Amino acid sequence: MTTSGPSNAPLCSNMKTQYYLIGVIFLFLLTCRQVQATRIKDLADIEGVRENQLMGYGLVIGLSGSGDDTTKSLFTKQAIANMVKRMGVTMSADVFTQMRTKNIAAVMVTAQLPPFVRPGSAIDILVSSIGDSTSLEGGTLLMTPLKGSDGNTYAVAQGPLAVGGIAFGGKAAKVQKNFPTSGRIPNGAVVERAVNYALPTTGDILYQLRETDFTTSARMVDAINRQFGNGTAHSMDSRSIKVQKPAGFKGDVVAFIAALESIDFEPDRPARIVVNERTGTIVMGQDVRISTVAVSHGNLNLIITESAEISQPNPLSGGTTVVVPKTTINATEDKGNLVVLQMGVNLGEIARALNAIGATPRDLIAIFQAIKAAGALKGELVIL
Repeated sequence: MTTSGPSNAPLCSNMKTQYYLIGVIFLFLLTCRQVQATRIKDLADIEGVRENQLMGYGLVIGLSGSGDDTTKSLFTKQAIANMVKRMGVTMSADVFTQMRTKNIAAVMVTAQLPPFVRPGSAIDILVSSIGDSTSLEGGTLLMTPLKGSDGNTYAVAQGPLAVGGIAFGGKAAKVQKNFPTSGRIPNGAVVERAVNYALPTTGDILYQLRETDFTTSARMVDAINRQFGNGTAHSMDSRSIKVQKPAGFKGDVVAFIAALESIDFEPDRPARIVVNERTGTIVMGQDVRISTVAVSHGNLNLIITESAEISQPNPLSGGTTVVVPKTTINATEDKGNLVVLQMGVNLGEIARALNAIGATPRDLIAIFQAIKAAGALKGELVIL
């Protein structure tokens, strides 16, 4: 007769569960660390690699009576005359004076020319009315040259507009949704000239941080040197970082830039509070700290009532009516709560403490300004 010992299945199951939990915790910590870091491509740009603005003047045709009034918009009438003249149509002075049309609108066409774009590529354009046109819906943009700041033509735009707004109404009322006086044409312009810029095949690559900060600049240099070796990068100032291509990337600058952009590090965040008094919006950074301070905020309400006391004379007395103005003023003040904010409290504690006294966004703006004036706010207060 054979006897079997105790089974090890429950023990193995528990060990597998423990290993699984340890693995999940490790992945969670690794993910948290990666979330805090930011790639170089999201924080800095290569000097000279940027977009260029283009602009042109054109005409949109095919509108259903919603175009410019040529009796008022004289530049639209002149543009129509120049267009038909280029098409070989002769227009006399009398025809020009009597011309009336409401199916054409003068527009400005804008576009962004991406870096490294080549002739023949298509780019998106934005068309906006500059006259008294009420809607560009259903219109078609005629061939419009787009010029840069140097006066050269870099693209030519043409095509039907996609307008995201509508407008209907009569003489007494009007209904409008979004803005029908502007529209977009995806891939509506063809690039005719390229901007002369090429990546440096020899020498150093200069990066520019999008936000100036000495700490972020130093951390970016440390991250690059850890990846490619000491001496690869060094900071020129709080915004510029010079990077030298290693020997392994001498013939492939694109591969080196791609490797640089994928490096992640944790940038420094300024302690800043941004307030917009017009909208009552408040945005606080997580590094904002304050010294020990007591805050009390109460509202004073003044109610002023104007009235008049009229005194009339007796009948047949020959007197005059006397009007005596009377003003009544009532002042009430809400109860204010005194809240003590300890030194070094974080963003969440500040929000909970100020909400405890019933402060509205408008009140918070005044409170932050007073804390800053008292010298207790450890951060920058930006008022828009």
